[in-house]
Amino acid sequence: MAEAKTWVLTDQATRVWVDSIEIGPDDLGLADEGWSIRKTTLRGGPSDGVDIIEVDNGALSFSVLPTRGMGIWKGAYKGLDLAWNSPVKGPVHPSLIDLQDRGGLGWLAGFNEVVVRCGLDSMGAPGTDVVPNNMGVPSEVALTLHGKIANTPASRVEIQVIPGDPTELVVIGEVHEAGLFCPQYRLLARASTKVGSNSLLIEDEVRNEKAIDAEMELLYHCNFGAPFLEEGARLEVAAREVAPRDARAAEGLQAYETYAGPTVGYVEQAYWYDLLAGKDGKTLAMLRNAAADKGVVLRFDKDELPAFTQWKNTASIADGYVTGLEPATDYPNSKAFERQQGRLMKIGPGETRRATLAIEVLDGAASVAATQGEIANLQQTAERQVHSAPISKYSDL
Repeated sequence: MAEAKTWVLTDQATRVWVDSIEIGPDDLGLADEGWSIRKTTLRGGPSDGVDIIEVDNGALSFSVLPTRGMGIWKGAYKGLDLAWNSPVKGPVHPSLIDLQDRGGLGWLAGFNEVVVRCGLDSMGAPGTDVVPNNMGVPSEVALTLHGKIANTPASRVEIQVIPGDPTELVVIGEVHEAGLFCPQYRLLARASTKVGSNSLLIEDEVRNEKAIDAEMELLYHCNFGAPFLEEGARLEVAAREVAPRDARAAEGLQAYETYAGPTVGYVEQAYWYDLLAGKDGKTLAMLRNAAADKGVVLRFDKDELPAFTQWKNTASIADGYVTGLEPATDYPNSKAFERQQGRLMKIGPGETRRATLAIEVLDGAASVAATQGEIANLQQTAERQVHSAPISKYSDL
């Protein structure tokens, strides 16, 4: 078997930066056909200077944004779009994002990806926290919506082709969220797919580079629109417990698993889940369309990502018709509240935490039914408790 081939596209330490490259099977003498990896840099408008790596395995394609924290911008599988119609058009360069804007909601001015990492020092709602300042004195600081990692460019990026049956296509990026007298995290993000497959695998490592303990939060904001989201679409999960985030979410509790069509004036709703997992710790969530012949599935380890949030924003198409499926280390409340609940992930000096997230696209009734059966079997292991109102364990009342 031929050895893996690696191309370094960005390395801040050695001043390497490759403007563009395209690789296919002919370049390596491989028998696989129809796949490619292509790197370019976008020019013009708010996207100016954003690096994009487009991976196509012959059936599934997706675009990685190293300039935006290694997020996944959009993708497609056999004509089914992995995307949503955000009011934000095209990737936005982080230099144009003011995270403090609109009371800490500036993150939304760049929000249009399919998969966005939120964290690492904080994620969730804007708020305040108390941390030691440069003099070691406890001081109040403002934390913005969903943290900084999605607006932090990768300092090192490489692509790999690993020959095999089938060949594996890989994008790896290293992102540092750090500052003097601040937390110091290193995210090593790996996105891969195999030629001809219907799935994308995200494998992340977060290392505490500081010489003292750290608290880390990480949420995968996975966002989908049509053709999976439509009137009558459903979220399928096996859950031990479900609770509305707030009074607004409680209004829609009778239909929390189903989705409305685009609705002018709709106000977002969110629900907290404690998912069930198998004996191996694995769990899954599926968004499927009304006809149950198209779906997108998230698979992850509940030990790594114990919290799950469903975000419903079935607003008009112009205003962003989208749902978010969000596995995470904890729930996207304020960091102070999550600390009170004992859910913040602790990382010792030099320690690493790992998270793996697989995304599968289903394009037929049989595969959707099989996944629904898998979820139903898991649900049989425990009765689901659905709370009629927000509860103090999950929401800061």
